[in-house]
Amino acid sequence: MTRIWNSIVGKLWATILLLVSFVLFIFTVLMLEFFDNYHKEQAKTSISNTAATIANIVDQYEVDEFLDDIIGDLLSADINAFIAKNPNEVSSSFQTGINQVEIQNNILTSDAFKQVFETDRQIINEMILPSQKEKDQLESYVVLGYPLKSESEVHGAIFIFQNPDALLKTTSQTTKIVFLSAAIAFLLTTFFAFFLSSKITLPLRKMREHAFELAKGKFDGQLPSTQNDEIGQLAVAFNQMGRQLKHHLEVINQEKEQLSSILTSMTDAVITFNRDRTILLSNPPADILLQKWFIKQNATSGSPIPDEIYHMLDHVLDFEDKIEEELDIKGSSYNISISPLKNNGQSIRGAVAVIRDMTEQKKLEKLRSDFIANVSHELRTPIAMLQGYSEAIIDDVVSSEEERNEMIRIIYDESQRMGRLVSDLLDLARMESGNVTLFKENIPIVHVIERITQKFAQVAKEKHVHLEFETELSDDLHVDLDEDRIEQVLTNLIDNGIRHTPMEGSVTVSLEVELSYVKINVSDTGEGIPREDLPFVFERFYKADKARTRSKSGTGLGLAIARNIVEAHKGNIKVDSEVGRGTTFTFYLPL
Repeated sequence: MTRIWNSIVGKLWATILLLVSFVLFIFTVLMLEFFDNYHKEQAKTSISNTAATIANIVDQYEVDEFLDDIIGDLLSADINAFIAKNPNEVSSSFQTGINQVEIQNNILTSDAFKQVFETDRQIINEMILPSQKEKDQLESYVVLGYPLKSESEVHGAIFIFQNPDALLKTTSQTTKIVFLSAAIAFLLTTFFAFFLSSKITLPLRKMREHAFELAKGKFDGQLPSTQNDEIGQLAVAFNQMGRQLKHHLEVINQEKEQLSSILTSMTDAVITFNRDRTILLSNPPADILLQKWFIKQNATSGSPIPDEIYHMLDHVLDFEDKIEEELDIKGSSYNISISPLKNNGQSIRGAVAVIRDMTEQKKLEKLRSDFIANVSHELRTPIAMLQGYSEAIIDDVVSSEEERNEMIRIIYDESQRMGRLVSDLLDLARMESGNVTLFKENIPIVHVIERITQKFAQVAKEKHVHLEFETELSDDLHVDLDEDRIEQVLTNLIDNGIRHTPMEGSVTVSLEVELSYVKINVSDTGEGIPREDLPFVFERFYKADKARTRSKSGTGLGLAIARNIVEAHKGNIKVDSEVGRGTTFTFYLPL
């Protein structure tokens, strides 16, 4: 019941019923009043005509013996009458019921009817008289006084009054008819109002359901548009709106996907801020950057955004101007550009920040400059020696053939050194660019490592360094690898170990299996590498402390090449060292 009253059908139905009920109420009241007056007028007209007829008979025919019978025939059952010669004498009476004398006396003594004996005009009036049925009860009567013709100043009159029961009966019948008609009209109105309301609101209910479907994102439904009126036109408009919404949402989704793809594929971090400086949107690089900042932030800080960026954001939001700066934040360098975001009213609703991590780029620039400086430094010494000794030979400065041969040998050694440097640089460049090609074979790893180790036995003997190979693995263990490249790695590590180990020291090459990798260790008992230098030993042109360079050093590229070869085999390499105790290089190769 509550649902129907809250619906448009119930409201429209109730509105029509209230309107019709009000009209019917007014109409019924007016009709009852009209019929009441009409019946009274009819009664007055009827008794007036009856009085006129009786007066004519009395005036024209003096047939006393038949007069009462004639008058009795003219009067109906509900009409009473009496004839009075003067206000104090009643000559004839045609009344029924009780209280006849009281009724006559009340009428004759009434001031309203005293003039009927002295004029030729009839007088009609409503009076409260004793009831003809009940004692001590008064009723309303319509009384007519009609004068008789007479030349005398005071003449007789006929008084006629109708029984109120007849008038009440007629009025009651009329009231029943009016109320019955009103009830029938109300029921018909109720039925047709409900039918009309349902007929009008049925398309509206369908439109409501269709609107809910549109709100849920279902745009395929169509409303029937069979009507040509406003409701039918509204259904057509709803269908067009659904198609337009579907089209616009598809366009918006396409643009959103494009924007999402662009933001996702960007290498720069993009963060969108609200007016209150909260983060609205961020792409994956920005999420990584925020996590990095959050890890490095202080425990008391509530936001991962550094204060420097918040200062830039405040400037953009306050002055509505784009700002771009390079900042060093928590050990990293960033290029930050923040631009304001405006709505249709051109008011600031937020800002978008584009953050580019310049740390690696600056590091590469530094490495490039260091590389050029190192290459220049490494080449300057052999070139200077080549130029100096060549000029000495050309200018015939040498005094003996032995000195000449010594200079030629130095020139040869320096040229060999330059050749090795250039060759190592080319190898390292190819490896770091990803152009290195590995020729892997399934080889017995124990035999290969032992062979490479024994290759340095004579060199170790000359340096008075004890070189040994240790393993508990079976000779049947085979690994897929490029033997020449792995030999290049081991050659560099063993040679470094022998060169940087003092006499009576030892260099140990060991081989074992750890999880799914083969683990190769090259340990020496040399002077070791300072802890602060350990992170840089695999960089190009790394130069150890002078304590490790008692003899002629290499090109400074061997460890960098070794790392690239191991990583190309999907392995990794590390170093552990303690000053005065020795150094251990360990690299892993997948089985």
